[in-house]
Amino acid sequence: MHRATAAPNPLQTLLDLINSTLSLLLRSSLTVRSFVGRWTALHTKLTSLHSSIADISDSPHWAQNPLLHTLLPNLLSTLQRLTALADQCTDTGFTGGKLHMQSDLDMASSSLSNQLRDLDLLLRSGVLHQSNAIVLSQPGPGSDKEDLGFFVRDLFTRLQIGGVEFKKKALESLLQLLNDDCKSSGVVAKEGNVAYLIHLLDFHNQPFVREQAVFAVCLLASANDESSRKAVFEEGGLGPLLRILESGSTYLKEKAAMAVEALTADPENAWALSAYGGVSVLIEACRSGSPATQTHAAGAIINVANVEEIKTALGEEGAVPVLVQLLLSGSITDFRALIIQERGLQRLMHLIQDLPSSDTLEHVIRAITSLSASDSCFKVLSSSTLFLIQLGEFIKHGNTTLQQISASLLGHLSINVSDGNKRALGSCMGSLVKLMESPKPVGLQESAAQVLVSLLTVRSNRKELVRDEKSVMRLVQMLDPKNHEMVCSKFPVAVVAAVLSGGSGGCRKRLVAAGAYPHLQRLAEIEVVGAKKALQRLAGNRLKTIFSRTWRE
Repeated sequence: MHRATAAPNPLQTLLDLINSTLSLLLRSSLTVRSFVGRWTALHTKLTSLHSSIADISDSPHWAQNPLLHTLLPNLLSTLQRLTALADQCTDTGFTGGKLHMQSDLDMASSSLSNQLRDLDLLLRSGVLHQSNAIVLSQPGPGSDKEDLGFFVRDLFTRLQIGGVEFKKKALESLLQLLNDDCKSSGVVAKEGNVAYLIHLLDFHNQPFVREQAVFAVCLLASANDESSRKAVFEEGGLGPLLRILESGSTYLKEKAAMAVEALTADPENAWALSAYGGVSVLIEACRSGSPATQTHAAGAIINVANVEEIKTALGEEGAVPVLVQLLLSGSITDFRALIIQERGLQRLMHLIQDLPSSDTLEHVIRAITSLSASDSCFKVLSSSTLFLIQLGEFIKHGNTTLQQISASLLGHLSINVSDGNKRALGSCMGSLVKLMESPKPVGLQESAAQVLVSLLTVRSNRKELVRDEKSVMRLVQMLDPKNHEMVCSKFPVAVVAAVLSGGSGGCRKRLVAAGAYPHLQRLAEIEVVGAKKALQRLAGNRLKTIFSRTWRE
């Protein structure tokens, strides 16, 4: 009866072959006669390999590690190739092509270097000292840092050394860890190889691996742990993320934009955006990206807008109209809230002081108008003397479009403007009267009249306006029913009524002298809104009873 013998371990057999081949190579590399310099360098690598193989043999659970099922056969193949090359270089009669031999030696040396690196990584990870380390279950949220750290090192060992399937499984485990444990990002930054993870962002020949890597980097960059965001930035993550934002799939662009926004939230990182050419990428993402991409790209722009160099680039690249269109479109419901939260209103108010281009000013004013729908922004804008005066200057000196949007915004704010600020705006009343003569663009006459009616609630403004003979004549001409096709009569009527609201005899006399009475009388007859009341004010208290009787008849 024969006793059964245990089947030999295939990995042990491989390791024995590697050891015997390596021993022969170490000796032959010292006796070569050709390409001595290259073999000297190879001998150094072979010596390091000998040490690594010894460490593997001394590791208690090395034979259970499935990564070695790939590593060791590849290593044996490289050593066998080197053995054949050493035999040729030892032959005194070698007459082969030198360039061909140099190329073969360099290729074999490169393979050996890569395998040495993988073995070193495997040894340093500590996984060979744990039973079945490569299939460890994910630590729970209550696990201690030592267990979590070992799990992370194991993941990155598989990620770096393993083939595609190992990479996929490692990334799936990493994503599960980052999603399930909010505190794990700091451990990943410390124990993992973030640089290699970022390297996978350009892993185009394996789309699934690249996609999972993007998700992982996004989670690290967006985590609350500062160390993980710092690791992504310092390991060069911004550049690859911007490339993905520029040319990736819709879903990858959204993840990349989220990560870029998170990275640029740190003022110390903001400068790098320009160095990577990221300004134009973010602007294009705001222009044509999905709603999620637009939101995060706009957030990144807000993050970096205070950097002087980037502020200039944003202006030159046309960021302002793109952002304003995004704000006005209403397609992104939380974009307005994001801008307000990040003090975007104050930045826009400051920006209009420095912009020489009227086109850009128009976009900024439109953006501010959109933000004014918020109660908090409305209060800030309507109480800012400097901003209100700037609107008045745009009304006086801007092009037609700038005048219109400035008048429209001022009309919206006027219900909350103090009397002191209304007095400060008095100098733009003549320009507002002139704007009322313009039939286009639609809405300009109404906006100008609305602002004037508000400003004329202040006595000093009423007196100032009637002293302006040109403005008075324009108002009277607009009252003429013959001009109703050019000017909607109710607007000049409302302004005249506002001028007369204080009961000043001087204001009344100036308007009568300019010829306002017969025009108002005719407008009252055709029942233009407000004309009857304005006519009564113009006639004065002495004639009020007579006119009242006339209308009853």
